[in-house]
Amino acid sequence: MAKVKISPTPFEGAKPFSLMEWMVALRYMRSRRHPWLPSALAGFSILGIAIGVMALIAVMAAMNGFQQELLHKLIGVNGHFFVQAAEPPFKNYDEVVKRIAAVPGVRQALPLIEEPSGISSSYGAQSGALVRGIREEGIKRLPGIEGNVIAGSLDDFDKDDSIALGKGMADKMGVGIDDTVSLLVAKGAQTPFGVTPRLKPFKVKAIFEIGMQDLDGLIVYVPLAQAQAFFNKDNDITLIEAFVDDPSQVDQIRPQIEQAVGVPAFITDWRQRFKSLTDSLGMIRAVAFFVVSMVSVVAALLIVMGLIMLVKDKTHDIAIMRTMGSTRGAMMRIFLLIGIANGVLGSVLGVILGLGLTHNFESIRAFVVHITGIDIFPSNLFLINQLPLVVDPREVMLTVVMTLCLSLLATLYPSRRAAGLDPVEALRYE
Repeated sequence: MAKVKISPTPFEGAKPFSLMEWMVALRYMRSRRHPWLPSALAGFSILGIAIGVMALIAVMAAMNGFQQELLHKLIGVNGHFFVQAAEPPFKNYDEVVKRIAAVPGVRQALPLIEEPSGISSSYGAQSGALVRGIREEGIKRLPGIEGNVIAGSLDDFDKDDSIALGKGMADKMGVGIDDTVSLLVAKGAQTPFGVTPRLKPFKVKAIFEIGMQDLDGLIVYVPLAQAQAFFNKDNDITLIEAFVDDPSQVDQIRPQIEQAVGVPAFITDWRQRFKSLTDSLGMIRAVAFFVVSMVSVVAALLIVMGLIMLVKDKTHDIAIMRTMGSTRGAMMRIFLLIGIANGVLGSVLGVILGLGLTHNFESIRAFVVHITGIDIFPSNLFLINQLPLVVDPREVMLTVVMTLCLSLLATLYPSRRAAGLDPVEALRYE
């Protein structure tokens, strides 16, 4: 009697993640009616992951840009190191300024007077102001002022009773170039009847726009000599500000600045001065990342539900493949491949959409404003006039890795359920 030779099935002897497993996974991902499109379940999973990745990239880029722009504006008018005399007055401050300016890595050092004051105009407008007394060569080299003078000029700033206002302050006072504003301090001249307030008029010499509403509406600059006389600080200053080439290297430069000062003084850097702000921004970043990442978690749940429904829908197919020699491991790998493929496709699509959104944010913002009339980034709420979106490649990689890990975890339960399916029970009523 002749022996019948039985050909092996495609699953017998197949290695893990073989071509057959890939083909089955791809078939289950495609639509029945339109094979070139993903199925509805796969499409929703991919779209959910893409939206989550896009949102994370866009939100973190916005937070990066907001933080960098805000600190850039603040540091542009405040310096990187602040030196205050331990025992005022600040003696021989010009010599100290020269020694600090000679430190390698220091771009410039400026003597300043910084005091609060009232300000008013002849039109009846009144406001509070932070008066900064500075020399002409100093204000011309301030990073936040240099190139941002929108009216008037800083030439001959030291010669007259000049004052430079931010655009916000000028608008509040209703003044322009060559108009007069008055500064008022409660502690003026000492008289037999006590201390009388001091009022002094200044002519508007220049109007600048830093690009940060709080600064443009608060800071005013007057010549250092005028500030010394106005605030009763004869031959004295409030502090010395030093600007360095690389703000991230303040720890390396600090010992040299301490040595250059040479007198008892309190020395702080920009990180210490704005610590509460940077800490708050860091906390907001963490909260924003957590909240937006919930979109990816929801997308992962979509993968779980989609695969569970797919396993239920393909119960007959799974049972047939098992009877043809497919192993439990092969079934598990097929559904793992489906979940991971959804995660990879969603992540790639999300990165493309996220980068496209960040690079065209201003155009999209202008379009939304034009259509709806609603500004999605009002400068009066966000402190700065423009938001540059800064994409950090490390954060993009972290987002993609986190999404892929969630996708992998989301496939474990449905894959184990498919692998544990009993073919006898599945085919009993067929």
